[in-house]
Amino acid sequence: MVSAVFHSPLEHAPATPSTAIANIANNAQAASTSAVKASKPTHSSTPARSARDGAALSRAFWLAVLPPALGLGLLVGLWALVSASTGGSIPTPHETWLQALEVFSNPFYRNGPNDQGVGWNVLASLQRVAVGFGLAALVGIPAGFAIGRFAFLARMFNPLISLLRPVSPLAWLPIGLLVFKGANPAAIWTIFICSIWPMVINTAVGVQRVPQDYLNVARVLNLSEWKVLTKILFPSVLPYMLTGVRLAVGTAWLVIVAAEMLTGGVGIGFWVWDEWNNLNVKNIIIAIFVIGIVGLLLEYALVKLATAFTFEEVRT
Repeated sequence: MVSAVFHSPLEHAPATPSTAIANIANNAQAASTSAVKASKPTHSSTPARSARDGAALSRAFWLAVLPPALGLGLLVGLWALVSASTGGSIPTPHETWLQALEVFSNPFYRNGPNDQGVGWNVLASLQRVAVGFGLAALVGIPAGFAIGRFAFLARMFNPLISLLRPVSPLAWLPIGLLVFKGANPAAIWTIFICSIWPMVINTAVGVQRVPQDYLNVARVLNLSEWKVLTKILFPSVLPYMLTGVRLAVGTAWLVIVAAEMLTGGVGIGFWVWDEWNNLNVKNIIIAIFVIGIVGLLLEYALVKLATAFTFEEVRT
């Protein structure tokens, strides 16, 4: 069976030059039109995308603001309940707020050595913390490097650190009063002795966790001990060292308040004890918030410092 397919003569007729030029022009025009249509944003998708972005930003904002606000509201509510249950012996949040406005209206007044504003007391405490913590860093960080680097020193000092570290910092305060014959150096001594252990231990642990391959390469290259310290150990140990610094500062700020309560003088701890002797509970509560805010600012500053000098993400 033979089948034949017939075509119109026009289908196989050769195109004339004018016809080809017209077809090319039409194709180019169609392509440009489709490109323009593709390049134009669809009006229906733009509002939807904007709405989604706005919803995401609003959700992120409320997740960042709402939980802390609820936590503070819970604290204030419990505070008000406790104040009501104690018959007013503990002041209400509103009364404490009014007293805080009065206290911070002139925080740097000075009417004598034992009558100064809260600002001077905070600065005096920070000065003691800075001196004691600085001395602890000068001693503790090099000691941590030495203990972590040399096994003999580690076996020598580990028993001493294990023995002295659990001792309460305030137990060292009478030793400071006996040796230094003064309240201010005794408080600095207490801060020093309580701040040194976190820096020694964290620095030593960081040195011991440096990969042995790094030290083997240094031995092959015949690097000096100074080169090993500055080029290999210090960059590797820096995150551990800064963690020890953060812990030491937090401990020092906790200890200074208790030390100043016992030694007297100017300081936020002495201010708390003096207000207790005056039965001024409002100022005691204000001092508690001041101590917490200053400690929070110190922690935040050290976290930023650690983030700036390390490649690892440092979290609180």
